[in-house]
Amino acid sequence: MVTLSSDGLTANHIPLHLQADGSAFGKLVGHVARANPVWHDAHGLAEVLAIFQGPNAYITPSWYATKADGGKVVPTWNYAVVHAHGPLVVKDDPQWVRAQLESMTRQHEASRPQPWAVEDAPREFTDRLLQAIVGIEIPITRLQGKWKVSQNQPANNRASVIDGLTEPGHTGSAADMAALVAAHSPI
Repeated sequence: MVTLSSDGLTANHIPLHLQADGSAFGKLVGHVARANPVWHDAHGLAEVLAIFQGPNAYITPSWYATKADGGKVVPTWNYAVVHAHGPLVVKDDPQWVRAQLESMTRQHEASRPQPWAVEDAPREFTDRLLQAIVGIEIPITRLQGKWKVSQNQPANNRASVIDGLTEPGHTGSAADMAALVAAHSPI
């Protein structure tokens, strides 16, 4: 989440979760440490920017089929991101924060054989921890998606990029990027 305060631009890595609220885009909810100045600086902020990064990958010119046709190729980076804009609303309410933590925990624990729940910890312990955090909410006013997935390349280069990204030894989001290139390529 990127904010602009009197100290300049600030980036905070905060887990934010999309929540439907009947509006066009919904809202993002999360929490920050009470010691984090971002919630104090929220007063007067016109807008904050939440950045969600999807698959990304380095694309070597060695993969391009057209490299043999004169070598006029250069490396690039493929990516997919979403930018969500909206005002930052502070929720300095322990009940709101507890409900947000319970919802976030349920979402992330759902696939576990024995999901952990906030209620599994002693109430006095979690109540004490809740005093150290503040809730935040960003009603999304604008969404912007950006992506570069070799769509500017001819079909034979897109095919060779897919092949390169799926070679053994690639880690991270290479396979996801290959799927995006394939999905946006009339190969």
